[in-house]
Amino acid sequence: MKIDLTDTTASKVNKALVQGRRAIGTPAVGMVLTLVIVTDEENAYDALKAASDASHEHPSRTLVVIRRVSRSPRDRTKSRLDAEVRVGADAGTGETVVLRLYGEVADHAQSVVLPLLLPDAPVVVWWPVDAPLDPAKDPLGALAQRRVTDTYASEQPVRDLASRADTYTPGDTDLSWTRITPWRSMLAAALDQVTCDVRAVEVEGEEFNPSCELLAMWLAYRLDVPVKRSLSGGPGLTAVRMDTTCGPIVLDRPDGSLATLSIQGQPDRAVALKRRETAELIAEELRRLDPDDTYASALRFGVDRLNSVPRQEAAGAPVAKGDAAAVPAPVETAAQAPAKEAAAEAPVKKAAAK
Repeated sequence: MKIDLTDTTASKVNKALVQGRRAIGTPAVGMVLTLVIVTDEENAYDALKAASDASHEHPSRTLVVIRRVSRSPRDRTKSRLDAEVRVGADAGTGETVVLRLYGEVADHAQSVVLPLLLPDAPVVVWWPVDAPLDPAKDPLGALAQRRVTDTYASEQPVRDLASRADTYTPGDTDLSWTRITPWRSMLAAALDQVTCDVRAVEVEGEEFNPSCELLAMWLAYRLDVPVKRSLSGGPGLTAVRMDTTCGPIVLDRPDGSLATLSIQGQPDRAVALKRRETAELIAEELRRLDPDDTYASALRFGVDRLNSVPRQEAAGAPVAKGDAAAVPAPVETAAQAPAKEAAAEAPVKKAAAK
């Protein structure tokens, strides 16, 4: 069941939710949390679909906050709230409210969201794209116990990891960290099968993939050994190689679905290690609402402490003072060259005249 509300208020949205529950015959509220999704119109469909799939495991009230930008200056001064209320089969196993904010009210989304939160239930805020630099200080993030970002969707993902480390607050997490949960479990299980020391590790994956950096930082922090970050064509993480006193341990996944675990002295084993969908990642994050100390430790280890990690992710990155020699000198055009020669000869002619 869908109920469309135009130029409405949070109070009317709450009444529409009650009306919708009664219409489908479920007046009781059986949801366990409130999931707030802050996104744009372009990514709203995919984010909402992932949240709807995750609601089968975690029945929740999903609030989708979309800030709409008005085209004309006159419309930007007008505040308006449009809402689309979905209950029943249209909202998975919970309730969904799509909020579109126009004008000045877009800068005060927390005032609209606060009356719609489930009472005495945890709040999770998820930014699929364009996450704030400090999620805990964001007005919407301040309402939540857990704040979920995704550095994989940013333009400078590895650089954003450093920013996340500087602004980390208990309750922050990132889907790039969630993506490597099967890798961490498999590597820990592999080390449990041997009684030897790890001397060095190499993490191989595609460039600008924050999951590769997070896995490398986690291994470096937990094993206290040098970790090298090498590049491959992907997809995603492709291999982890550990040099141990008992021989190499290799977890190789070249195709993004099936991996091979190789341990010295044991037969190779095929391991299902497919790349997971966003719905599975969100469902995993909603299983725990306490701070993730392991993520915090890996994040604070620092990308700069890894070997072979590029300091500049793009050609447009600022150049340090020590790299000034790497900046090419400006090329002279054909029109500028004769002018420079004439300027250089002018003092010589004046001296000859004297």
